[in-house]
Amino acid sequence: MSVNRSLISPTANPLLEQALREKLKRRSEVTGNLGELEPLAVRLGLIQNTLKPRFSSPQIALFASDHGLAVDGISPVGQPSTARLVQNLLASQLPVSVFARIQGLELSVVDCGVAEAVAPHPRLMARKIAHGTRNARVNVAMTLDQAHAAIRAGMEIADALPGNVIACAGVGVGSHESAALVLSGLSGEPIRDLVFGGPGARADHEARLLMVLQGAQGRHRDVTDPVEVLAAYGGFEIAMMVGVMLVASSKRHLIMADGVPACAALMVASRIAPTVTDYCVFCRSHSHPGLTQTLGLFHALALLELGMESTDGTGATLAWPLVRSAAALLTEVAEGEDPGPSLPAEFGPAGA
Repeated sequence: MSVNRSLISPTANPLLEQALREKLKRRSEVTGNLGELEPLAVRLGLIQNTLKPRFSSPQIALFASDHGLAVDGISPVGQPSTARLVQNLLASQLPVSVFARIQGLELSVVDCGVAEAVAPHPRLMARKIAHGTRNARVNVAMTLDQAHAAIRAGMEIADALPGNVIACAGVGVGSHESAALVLSGLSGEPIRDLVFGGPGARADHEARLLMVLQGAQGRHRDVTDPVEVLAAYGGFEIAMMVGVMLVASSKRHLIMADGVPACAALMVASRIAPTVTDYCVFCRSHSHPGLTQTLGLFHALALLELGMESTDGTGATLAWPLVRSAAALLTEVAEGEDPGPSLPAEFGPAGA
């Protein structure tokens, strides 16, 4: 399976955008100004190429993998194993699982490369490429064949999942650090700005972390191709999200990216097909300064800022009602007119 970058259309459409803004202006004469919901509604209309954006069978997929960098002691003491995290997600022992259920999001957990065996479960997708990546400080994390295999697996997942919206997040020991290396390698952003945790972080841990990550950068300093950068540093979960995002955007589906690993996947995908970013909104589940720096690379803000410190994906489940509400401004709020067309007259027959 492949996606031709030319099949990912830009969402820019001046005529449709004007019609969407005029529709919202008519609404606001009765309902009042609804702030940031209105530009979000315009984006949703442009993504779906319609005056009446609607969503069906919303999905949230959490992509789990282990990382070879973890052997260098980069993770905080007491962090649960990736396998334990996956088990907790599947057993609804974490808020993200519960929030997904009550918000009507169908949750799947994808085993992209968890080091341990994970027991079968109805909501588990077994797509393990290997039992974790290699240590990027001493070798490439993935071979190019593995990176391409993971991207293809993600494309197949996106092609098979129902609905027209998918929230993506990556989880696993070393996932944030691996993603930060990918982002730094592609953007030139200093690695310390993407991984340092702010005033409360331990200085000795940050010094150790920076030494390991700069060692990995030194080994792969000459790599520039986006997929080669992904293979040098990245995780299987990042690569699978690249494939998901390429296919989802080719279908004009909304992508909700939550966390640094999802943003690293988006950065890689955007180097393959720049218009992928047109289809993405951003969420956050924690206040880590590295995520703030990451969002800045996309000149973006998260839909919600709730001061949480939770598993990536949690923010997407809580932002989903905002997205639905923004779409409802265009599809559900009555203004006394006939149902009317879903596109401006110049774009198609009335009632399209």
